[in-house]
Amino acid sequence: MRIISKRKDVSTFLDTLRVRASGDAETVEQAVKKILTDVQKNGDHAVKKYTRRFDQNSSSRLRLSPATIHRVANKADATVVRALELSAKRIRKFHEMQKERSWSLSEEDLLLGQIIHPLKRVGVYVPGGTAAYPSTVLMNVIPARVAGVKEIALCVPAPGGSINPSVMAAVRMLNIDEVYTIGGVQAIGAMAYGTQSIKKVDKIVGPGNVYVATAKKMVFGLVDIDMIAGPSEILIIADRSANAAFVAADLLSQAEHDELASSILLTTSKALANAVSKEISGQLSQLKRKKIARASLQNYGAIIITKNVRAALDLSNQIAPEHLEIMLQDPFKVLPHIYHAGAIFLGPWTPEAVGDYAAGPNHTLPTGGTARFFSPLGVHDFFKRSSLLGFTRKGFMKISQIVETLADAEGLEAHAYTIRVRRPEKMKNRK
Repeated sequence: MRIISKRKDVSTFLDTLRVRASGDAETVEQAVKKILTDVQKNGDHAVKKYTRRFDQNSSSRLRLSPATIHRVANKADATVVRALELSAKRIRKFHEMQKERSWSLSEEDLLLGQIIHPLKRVGVYVPGGTAAYPSTVLMNVIPARVAGVKEIALCVPAPGGSINPSVMAAVRMLNIDEVYTIGGVQAIGAMAYGTQSIKKVDKIVGPGNVYVATAKKMVFGLVDIDMIAGPSEILIIADRSANAAFVAADLLSQAEHDELASSILLTTSKALANAVSKEISGQLSQLKRKKIARASLQNYGAIIITKNVRAALDLSNQIAPEHLEIMLQDPFKVLPHIYHAGAIFLGPWTPEAVGDYAAGPNHTLPTGGTARFFSPLGVHDFFKRSSLLGFTRKGFMKISQIVETLADAEGLEAHAYTIRVRRPEKMKNRK
């Protein structure tokens, strides 16, 4: 793993990070647009065609029956099911704290407020091409349930017709009865446009590859989406007090995700930098996904030596990582200086993996620097808000001149007239 200390080399590395997920964007967009157009026009026929082509799944039925969900879920390992149950409790407890409520403010002559409604129907995308992700089911469905969403349609690919028992165990645990064995762009299109057998949703959430992310981007506006998620990433800020084995393990935890994943260590200690580099070599050789992890570290991993902790914090804010681990002697001391991060993990006993599975906060996080303006998925993503206004005649008269003046200033004559027509002299003339 490269060790960088020169400012010029750091700048070059950051430039590499910015373009890591772009690939041949134009080619991807063209392919995605073609599939989306086909699904919009031909519905189920197109969805089945691409499911056969990309997933080698030729099933004539898109939707799983409750009996099938139950049968497959029964095959899940009991230990895994118990872990999912315990994780679900913690995730639900955390997200219950995010609930919003309607409110109103009453004054003598007016009523103002906000009405909160849950979205009616949400589509959840769960990846399933190279691995199975039951935790993604929990993280995307539980906040929607807490918000009060009544209808949830879940799409998960079944490569070769194989349905993962752990994923179905999570589905059954959350009482999801609308499950479709489709993935990729065709799943996003089906949920966004609706087909003969899949009802259109109001919002699509859940991670996916570059094709899925591009499809979500293209249907945004027709439906809402959670965020445009890219390859996973971790950034660790550590000083000489950090345990090199812990740091190396945590960097590898993201590198094994994807060849495009990014793992970065920012440290003030050359000794730690060398120790972590050595640890990575040893731990990497033990991984089943070492080929993926090695490519990720070689292309998008780095150990960067900074002159002090403040410089590391500034660089971290510039990168705005998905996962930020703070392994300093006093991690709480630097919290006021952290502005951009999807999730912040404090101290040596808070590895990123606890956030992925069982801590409680959501693991659907902004990537690629979008933590500057995106937030983790949460209950708030499944609410919509309506403003509430009510004036008495007296309250209207108090504000009428301000409104009329501004409407006239903008040249909107009809707007201004809605005020004038309610003035006493106008009402008297009409009588």
